[in-house]
Amino acid sequence: MDEFQAAEETAFVVEDISNIIKEAVDTTIGSSPFQTARVNAWTSAVVETCLSQLAKLGKPFKYIVTCIVMQKNGAGLHAASSCFWDNTTDGSCTLRWENKTTYCIVSVFGLGL
Repeated sequence: MDEFQAAEETAFVVEDISNIIKEAVDTTIGSSPFQTARVNAWTSAVVETCLSQLAKLGKPFKYIVTCIVMQKNGAGLHAASSCFWDNTTDGSCTLRWENKTTYCIVSVFGLGL
């Protein structure tokens, strides 16, 4: 039983990470209309909020967080990522968020120590 608890405490739980990302984006952008002048501040705030909340989890990971903010105007965006890692310890989570005028795509990569 202790092994199971220890494994659970050190696991990359996608649901928890997804909730952290969603809360960070909701708090930062929310229902604000897209404003080019605010994109740099928004992306920085989302990344910093995610990193601080991830650190509070106290799990043995190094985190990488990326954030894309884009105006909803019919343009396309294709993104891809590839990693060579240990599936037993490492993980990733990507969340696409949107409001009426904005798309936000956040990816979190957790690399086990």
